[in-house]
Formats: sequence, structure tokens, C-alpha cells
Amino acid sequence: MQNRVLLVEDDEELRELLSRYLANQGFTVREAANGRDGLSLAMGQHCDIVVLDIMLPDISGLEVLRQLRAKTHLPVVLLTARGDETDRIVGFEVGADDYIPKPCNPRELVARLQALLRRVAWDQQVGLDESRSYGDLRVEPVHRRIYQSDEALDLTATEYEVLQVLLAHAGSVVRKTDLMQWALGRRLEAYDRTLDMHISNLRKKLGNDDPPRIETVRGLGYSYRVPNE
Repeated sequence: MQNRVLLVEDDEELRELLSRYLANQGFTVREAANGRDGLSLAMGQHCDIVVLDIMLPDISGLEVLRQLRAKTHLPVVLLTARGDETDRIVGFEVGADDYIPKPCNPRELVARLQALLRRVAWDQQVGLDESRSYGDLRVEPVHRRIYQSDEALDLTATEYEVLQVLLAHAGSVVRKTDLMQWALGRRLEAYDRTLDMHISNLRKKLGNDDPPRIETVRGLGYSYRVPNE
């Protein structure tokens, strides 16, 4: 993992500010001022992680994200308008790993990026040969893949992290505070629905089981129920 960041942002002043800050924090930064250039750079494997503004002058950030998710599992952090929950919900549904509202704090952005990159790097370094099965699901850490009945689930980097934590504690309740820290690398804050959105997406991708495989334990967190157990 080389800490290569692709910053897709049409606001020149903000892009330059974030680029300088990221470079000072040890990141190698590539820049794009529009969606088409950003998509081309991302598809060309010129980065390890993408910071993507939703409001772009040619094609929207959400459309860039849709096209990225059809071809790659690159971690993506969205830059969204402050208070615009609709964009965040749609972003997670399309496949975003995290978001940060604008105007953003560069220090917080760095922390989010480092957390995502650490999780990807950690999975690549440990447990490479330790595939694990939970009913019809199989976790393959070496490829950062989870298979359902031998079909690879189309998961984002963060969805993979959330699900593999729940699987590792299958049958037990994982508190939301712990799941947020272990899977997203940050503390759970009031009114932050990021984790809930990832859980919702995972339920859809796992199928409409009744009762659901990922159960909500009100006031505590979530528990993965292995089918037929």
C-alpha cells in the first residue's frame, strides 16, 4: 500500500488546499477537476484510495462512483454537502466506503483515509491462508473476498470489513461502538448513520432472509445469525 490518493474536486482552491495538506502528511496525490478525468485515473490504477466530490461539472460524483464500482473495489470517500443526508444515503447505496461533509477539516479527512488504508493493508498482511466458513459464507482474506455459495459478493472495502467482523463474532452481539471502531476505524458519534447504511446494504446483498442474517439488537448493536443454526 503506497498511500496514493486521487482527489477529484472541481473547486480549485479547496483541491489545492487538500492536496498540499495530504502531501505534507505523506500521501502521494493525483488530482482531477472533473468526473471524467477522475474516472480515467482511477480506472488506470493510479491510486490506492479516492476522495470524490459529489458535485462535479461534467458527470456527477455518484455516476463516477457507479462506474467505478462496476470495475473496481477501490476505497472511496465522498465529499458531500453538509446536512445533505440524501446524497449520503445514495452514496452508500451506490458503494461509497465513507463520507465527509464540506467544508471538510483536512485533519479529519487524513484520519479517515489512514483508517481505510490501514484496514486494507492489515488484511493483506495477516491470515493470508486462513479461509473461514460460516454456513454458506466463506471469507478469503488473501483476496479480501467473501463468497456466498461459491459466488463472490460484490462488497465495498468497508462492507467487507463490517461483514467479516460480524462473521468472526457470529452468534454474539457486536456493539455498535465496537463495530464502528473495528470496521471503520473511528468512534461512533451521535446521529451518525454510516454504520446503519452499511448494514442495510449488506442485508440486501446477502438476500432477503426472514429473519435477517444480520439482526439488530436494539440498544446494543448487531449479531450475525448463521442460517440453519
